[in-house]
Amino acid sequence: MSPSRPRQWRRRRGYHHGNLREVLIEAARQLIEKRGPEGFTLTEAARLAGVSVAAPYRHFKDREALLAAVAHTGFDRFADQLEEAWAGGEPSAIAAFEAMGRAYLQFAREEPASYAAMFETELPAALHPELAAASDRAFDILERACERLCQGLPDEMRPPKALMSMHVWALTHGIATLFAKGKPTSGKVPLSAEEVLETGSLIYLIGLGLLPQSGAPTK
Repeated sequence: MSPSRPRQWRRRRGYHHGNLREVLIEAARQLIEKRGPEGFTLTEAARLAGVSVAAPYRHFKDREALLAAVAHTGFDRFADQLEEAWAGGEPSAIAAFEAMGRAYLQFAREEPASYAAMFETELPAALHPELAAASDRAFDILERACERLCQGLPDEMRPPKALMSMHVWALTHGIATLFAKGKPTSGKVPLSAEEVLETGSLIYLIGLGLLPQSGAPTK
């Protein structure tokens, strides 16, 4: 914890927790980063936030609800970063698609606690519809990008955008997981996560006919 963090918590207490919900989400993130998404309790989050053990129940009925809030806010920021990287497909669909991949890896690297809450938990969508909607928003951005990439292909060669999006997501997520901090597998390849993703995406796009064998865009 940085030297300024205790003062930050004291300032927040001085506001009588008008931002109690946000303070508890941040406390949960810190605990998740240390212990994983299953390694914290509401009581621990309350103590770290500097509030009574009863205070979290004003916003969260249980630990799962707080975990869902961490995942939800994570997906919101994640989708914002993907949207910014996509930039409407400019300066080209291929370049914007590559930027999205880098944004994905950057988010996983910089927000490990949010990323874990988003992808390492089994929170039922039926019980957390707002979380499901936030996740769908991120996937929708990827679907739009895949549809734009393939719009020049003949109909018979154009893959379903949902299927292509799942392929791309699985590739990127797998690389992000393999190169996560402390993973022994990351040392097996003398390349960065971005370089591995770039080569994997290149192979995939060549296979779809979106790039020539040289790897240069066809358009």
